[in-house]
Amino acid sequence: MKKTLDHIGIAVRRLDEGVQFYTEVLGGELFDRYRSEATGVESEIAVIDLDGSRIELLMPTNNSTSPIARFMKQKGKGVHHVAYVVDNLDEAIKELEQQNIRVMEDTRRVNKHGRRLIYLNPADTEGTIIEYCDYPESDKTTVE
Repeated sequence: MKKTLDHIGIAVRRLDEGVQFYTEVLGGELFDRYRSEATGVESEIAVIDLDGSRIELLMPTNNSTSPIARFMKQKGKGVHHVAYVVDNLDEAIKELEQQNIRVMEDTRRVNKHGRRLIYLNPADTEGTIIEYCDYPESDKTTVE
């Protein structure tokens, strides 16, 4: 199955400063900003469009339960995950299972833009946090 880079998630300590850097220094445009208190997310998120490429800035909102907060305690701020869009998330998960790549079922969700997503187990990806996602209800070019 074809996989295409969708976005890069970057953990930040201060979202406003991150937005300022990506818009003023790198010339990106703030596409969306929202807060998610969903279990396993607990972050404020700013989506930056950088000449057709997307960056998600992720700031934890709960330092005791947010996976972004845990990540930052272990590794500091910086690149958190790389997301790839697939044609069909369910089929991509089946393909991963056939390749003995585990997914983290507790991360499966649909975000506010209708993007279905799940994270692969970093133990099976050489330590990189990888997200698979699809956009079943829309055209990716018009959503996030």
